[in-house]
Formats: sequence, C-alpha cells, structure tokens
Amino acid sequence: MRVWKHWKTRVFLFLAVVGPGFITANVDNDAGGIYTYSVAGARFGYQLLWTIIPMTVALVVIQEMSARMGAVTGKGLSDLIREEFGLRTTFFMLMALVVTNFGNVMAEFAGVASSLELFGISKYISVPLAAATVWIIIVKGNYKSVEKIFLIASLFYIAYIIAGVLARPNWAQAVVSTMKVPAPADFTNKTYLYLVTGMIGATIAPWMQFYLQASVVEKGVTIRKYAATRIDVFVGSIFAPIVAAFIVIACAATLHASGFTVIRDAGDAAKALEPLAGQYTFILFAAGLFNASLFAAAILPLSTAYTVCEGLGFESGVDKKFSEAPVFYWLYTALIITGAGVILIPNFPLVKIAVLSQVLNGILLPFILVFMLMLINKSDLMGKHVNSRFFNVVAWGTAAVMIGLSAAMLAMVIKGAD
Repeated sequence: MRVWKHWKTRVFLFLAVVGPGFITANVDNDAGGIYTYSVAGARFGYQLLWTIIPMTVALVVIQEMSARMGAVTGKGLSDLIREEFGLRTTFFMLMALVVTNFGNVMAEFAGVASSLELFGISKYISVPLAAATVWIIIVKGNYKSVEKIFLIASLFYIAYIIAGVLARPNWAQAVVSTMKVPAPADFTNKTYLYLVTGMIGATIAPWMQFYLQASVVEKGVTIRKYAATRIDVFVGSIFAPIVAAFIVIACAATLHASGFTVIRDAGDAAKALEPLAGQYTFILFAAGLFNASLFAAAILPLSTAYTVCEGLGFESGVDKKFSEAPVFYWLYTALIITGAGVILIPNFPLVKIAVLSQVLNGILLPFILVFMLMLINKSDLMGKHVNSRFFNVVAWGTAAVMIGLSAAMLAMVIKGAD
C-alpha cells in the first residue's frame, strides 16, 4: 500500500509539471512527419534509425534553450529577435516561417482527410468539421483548457508504439541500425539525403521553438519555477523521437520487408499495414494519424499567429478575447480556412507539399538556431543562465549539419543527381 501511494504521488507530480514541453515536442509527429517517417521505413527499412539518437540529443538541447529563454526573459522568441536584430530582419524571418508553416498546415488537413477516408468518410465532410473543431477549441477556450486537451491528444501517440510492436519487427536489426554510423557514400543517394533532412526537419521544426517559448511565457513560468518545466521539456523531447522510431520500425518490418517501398501518403501506409500486420495495427496507425493531424492542425496555425504577432508587436494569447487580440485570432482563422480549403481542391499535390514542408523545416532550422544562440549567449539578456559549453556545441553542431545537408541537396539538384 505504501509503495502504491509513493508511485501515485510521483505520477500526480509528473502530470502537474507536464505541459508546453511535452505538447510541443510531440505535436511535431504530425501528418507530414508521420508520412516522412513512413516513407523512410518503407523505402530504406531500418537504415535511417541511426538519426534517432542524435535527433533526440539535439531536440532536448534546443527545446530546453527555448523554454529557458522564455522563463528568464518573459518574452517570446520573435519578440526578442525584433528587439535585438530589428524589424526588417524579423519581417523576412517571419515571412519564411509563415510560408513553411502554411505547407505544414495543409499537410495536417491532408492527414485528417486521408485518415478518415480509410473509414469511408469523405474529405468534404471531415476537413470542414476538423477546421471548425480546432477553431472552436482555440477561440472559445483559455490556456488551461486548451493545454489539457492537447495533453490528452499527446498521449494517443502511444498508438504508434503499440503498432510498431504488433508489426513484429526484427529487433536485433533495428537496434544495430540505430547504433550504426552511416557511410559517407549513403549521402550520395538523393532520396536518402532528402529523407534524412526531412526526418530532422519533422523532429526539430523551426515553429516549435517559437511556440514553446510563447507557451512558457503565457503560462507564467519564471526561472524560479523552471525546474519543473525543464523536466517537462526533457520528457517530451525523449518521448517524441521514440514515437518517430516506432513509425519507421512498423513500416520497415511490414512494407519494406514485403517490397512495398512506394507509398503516396500516410493513409496509404496504414492501408498497406492491414494485410501485412493485421487489422489492429491498421486501426492504430490510422487512428494515430487522425489524432496527430487534428492536434497539429490546431497548434501549427496557433504557433504561426503567436510568432507573427509577437514579432510585429500585436497582442496575442489564447487567454485573451477576440476583441483584445483581433490580429492574432484573425490570422489563426485565416490559416485554418485557407489550409483546409486547399485540401478540398481536386488533384492538389498534397503528398509533395507534405514532404516538402518537412524538408523546408530542415532548411530553415539553422537560421532560427543562429538567432537563438546569439540571444541565449548574451549575458546582459540571460544573466547567469546563458548556454553551457555542451549546449553550444550541440546547437551549433546541429546548425552546421543542417546547412551541410541543405547545401548537398542543392548541389544534387543543380547536377541532376538521381
């Protein structure tokens, strides 16, 4: 009985601190991310699992930097960029982020459509209903109620872990691939390079840093209360890549093993799993796709609205009424309406947009990291809470790797490599 009470207390304490960090890290396993991980597993089997460990380390470091800046300064990332680097720099950064995020928003509604079409529901019904649902949740809710809904949605990602187990993978091969260092020759394969960049962009997206820092500020977290938020960030940043790994594993063990290496979208992956891994795996994969898509369809426009309004000096926040933050809510509304509307256009190239949005995330990431690193290492801004040497090495290293991958892809495009 005493042991049970001890664990019960620890569970309640954990649930009390879970919030922005867990939500932000996990929402990036969205429709575009799920599709990218599915393609990686189907196309290359377990080969790309080596990305999981370095991505996890980088995600932990980068997310902790965002949360710490929010707790120390009480300001969002775009707000700090505007103050330190000027409005012109902020404007161009915002435009790049809005374009990239709009591609992500379209991918989320495409995920809603494809997941429910697997159960016979037309996209002309599912997409408008999903758009209305996420709009009501944000516009009519407050921060505490919205956070609770998002936390519940985060827990549904366990479905992918279960699906990966049900797929009966070759665990020895998966572990070896996770620990194996890739050969330099692998990066001469255009598809391999594209998917590595997309996987990193899907796991550590630029919008996450803006959303997390804004959420920490809106929740009122100060540096005195930061210890609990750090735990939240660490747990979320470890759990999210584990989910990504199980998506790759599920598709590697079934689709790749059966020679089914080309899929059109994440819905295709779910459909193909049914004859290969059983009905339960199919249902879990499809249900997980719907949950992830709806979840991200609410947060990505929200993150964009936060970022733009902070950067340009407009009021923002879900605790404010529509009349108190009209630009914030109108931008959020416009992103949802246009993102959902595009999905209803017949023959729109949704799959290409979905993967391209993840690759664009990866290309834009190093530029956001440079801003973050310049800010977080300013002692007059952060005081004694500037980055440690380890955090600087990891963050600068991540930026350098992404610049290298982007340059390599550009070179291949110019040369017309296969």
